[in-house]
Amino acid sequence: MIDSKSVKLAFDCVGGDFERAGEASSKIKKMLQRLGIPADIVRRIAIGTYEAEMNVIIHAGGGNVAAEVFPDATVITVTDHGPGIPDINKALQEGWSTAPDYVRQMGFGAGMGLPNMVKCSDKFDIQSKVGEGTCITMQFKHQSEDL
Repeated sequence: MIDSKSVKLAFDCVGGDFERAGEASSKIKKMLQRLGIPADIVRRIAIGTYEAEMNVIIHAGGGNVAAEVFPDATVITVTDHGPGIPDINKALQEGWSTAPDYVRQMGFGAGMGLPNMVKCSDKFDIQSKVGEGTCITMQFKHQSEDL
């Protein structure tokens, strides 16, 4: 990410707004496709972004999803104003969830959000402070490792 030229998008997410869930990740996906990013990379970015967006909607009172696309990589930053995560290591375990029952009944909250973000991204960072919120940064290289 040496080149200073980038394309930026930012979206607000409202906690509990399941009607608009997935809007940010969908718009980011469409932009990446128009920019000619390889389909397998776009898929990973869309999955990671969707998982983060859903966590804001499920667990936080609101937040922001930002995408910055560089020639060689895309960086997704998701911040929220939620309760924070008291035990990040536990939250990173597959199947661990604090989602309420009504969210699980809608088919969300299976405890795969953070693990999927880690699996999909090339670099993953999470910072969280109880009572203040969480910030997740994911970086995705635009070239597959197996090329």
